[in-house]
Amino acid sequence: MVRVLLVGGGKGGTALLRAFHSMEAVRVVAVVDLDPGAPALGLAREWGIETAADYRPYFRGVDVVIEATGDVGVYREIDSARPPGVTLVPGPVAELLMTLLQEKEQLIHRLSRQRRELDAILNSTHDAMMAVDQAGCITLFNAAAQRLTGLHAAEVLGTEAKTTIPNSRLHIVLQTGQAELNQLQDLGRVKIITNRMPVRDEDGRVVGAVAVFRDVTELFGLAEEVTNLREIQSLLEAIINATQDAISVVDREGKGILINPAYTRLTGLGPDDVIGKPATVDIAEGESMHYQVLQTRRAVKGVPMKVGPARREVIVNCAPILVDGELKGSVGVIHDISEIQQLTEELDRAKRLIRKLEAKYTFEDIIGHSPSFVSAVHLARSAAQTPATVLLRGESGTGKELFAHAIHNESARRYHQFIRVNCAAFSESLLESELFGYEEGAFTGAKRGGKKGVFEEASGGTLFLDEIGELPLPTQAKILRAIQEKEIVRVGGSRAIPVDVRIIAATHVNLEKAIQEGRFRQDLYYRLNVMPIVLPPLRERQEDIEPLARQFVRKFNQDFGRQVEGLTPRAIARLEEYSWPGNVRELENVIGRAMIRVGYTDTWIDTVHLPLSDLGAGQINPEEPEDERTLEDVVNAAEKAHIQRVLDKVNGNKTEAARRLGISVRNLYYKLEKLGIDP
Repeated sequence: MVRVLLVGGGKGGTALLRAFHSMEAVRVVAVVDLDPGAPALGLAREWGIETAADYRPYFRGVDVVIEATGDVGVYREIDSARPPGVTLVPGPVAELLMTLLQEKEQLIHRLSRQRRELDAILNSTHDAMMAVDQAGCITLFNAAAQRLTGLHAAEVLGTEAKTTIPNSRLHIVLQTGQAELNQLQDLGRVKIITNRMPVRDEDGRVVGAVAVFRDVTELFGLAEEVTNLREIQSLLEAIINATQDAISVVDREGKGILINPAYTRLTGLGPDDVIGKPATVDIAEGESMHYQVLQTRRAVKGVPMKVGPARREVIVNCAPILVDGELKGSVGVIHDISEIQQLTEELDRAKRLIRKLEAKYTFEDIIGHSPSFVSAVHLARSAAQTPATVLLRGESGTGKELFAHAIHNESARRYHQFIRVNCAAFSESLLESELFGYEEGAFTGAKRGGKKGVFEEASGGTLFLDEIGELPLPTQAKILRAIQEKEIVRVGGSRAIPVDVRIIAATHVNLEKAIQEGRFRQDLYYRLNVMPIVLPPLRERQEDIEPLARQFVRKFNQDFGRQVEGLTPRAIARLEEYSWPGNVRELENVIGRAMIRVGYTDTWIDTVHLPLSDLGAGQINPEEPEDERTLEDVVNAAEKAHIQRVLDKVNGNKTEAARRLGISVRNLYYKLEKLGIDP
């Protein structure tokens, strides 16, 4: 072992110390540096290595001195002071030698690992392998070869193949240089198929030979078993084809070997679809009972599943086929229950889990091409890439929840919980327990052990607070604390619980006005309004009405089992004339009702199918008033007059006017241009 004295405790000395410490052939006797705070000295003390400010006392106990200060004067001083037999190595030279040594060790380690991997591969393969060198001596004898021949590798490696294994012909392959392929040999207790190939060097000279051989005794046995199965199959076919119950039979590998006509009538799958295919080929929903029977050798009964392209609901009974105690396959009897089974719909999972939802929608589900809407989508995509709180603002039905889902699904929290809470749906006391949870005994009826609130359940994920503008003031204060301090206190508790929640809030309320009226906290407003996104109403994005309507037609085609192709230009024009106070939600309702009115022979929605007369004050085609103005003209006139009044009050200040109107400045400019208001 080489004893090393390291002079210099800076970065270079530290790197050398770490390298030498990991090398078994090197022992660092001491680390020397004038600076007691040098990093290498601290590391040396941690590892139990001596440290000092003077190197001279250590000359007698070392073989090599590494000068790692980089100071020429220090190098010369050590060189003049070192005793004979002690080698002085500059730091850069030591680093080079160390690098070469490390690379050598890594190369040796890599070659050893590769050899182990090769041995593992050769010994794990089912095929037996044997190789000889140019002299005919055995150099490779894997585990499969040992099993087939009954010989141990230790006995045969290095011996002459033709002596140790008399029936080997590798010595002949060495002589002739000719391959021998697909040779059948009888070794007494087993039969093998072998391939023998010469091994040549880069000059084409034969330098060895290799044989790969496989036991085919089992194949002969399998051939006999298949013959037996065919006999059984012939016997069963007459019985199976006569029954009215659907029957399928698979072999012990789970491949279909027999079905009857009743099976084809039930599933819609013929012999070409099933025979020779895996047992799962007919399953639309559920797991293969054939595979379960083959694995357990036990019958199963009364298992519900859906089969065939039509997803027919069935009950399956399956049993193993045993011949003389040997498993030959599985037979299944399938009973059609689709016409008699009465299904009970499961309660809405969102209600059962207290409005807990998985985020179902992404930005690809959001439809819209108008500039204002595209801008909102772009802003939402940007918000998704940050942990900032998002405030979604817009009228009812503009898609705020859709945006919340999409933001969560594109954020780094997409694989964690997404929980929605409608703040307007609870009383103040109940809302607090839902948001923050409660401790055991907090109130009459409190669950034993207490209950987590949605802030805890959503920790690591996203909490969507819908209708945030309807929060009572006391609850607003607690939500403000949760956002600021990232911790909550359960109802009836005193312990602060840390939470990591991304907040997305939504409201149709004019929060600025609510602040002035004392109904909303200004500090909470600033916490929520970090990334405001305003969703324009549908009346301001008329170019999106047609693509939205077509999307709803596709949706209701699936829901209602219809094949409506779309809307006529007249119907689209009529929809675009309407002001849509209920926004996209109202458009979806109108399209759904129109789909119901479309006859089964009709493939297009026309104006006659639109629910004109039952929409009351919001009808699409209102009766013209006496002054012959359309509803849109009346709405535009009223909107124009109100905007003009607000502008007059604020002396033309656009920012203040937009704030009072509860819209964005960009939206205000759009309305000024649309309504012809002189700014």
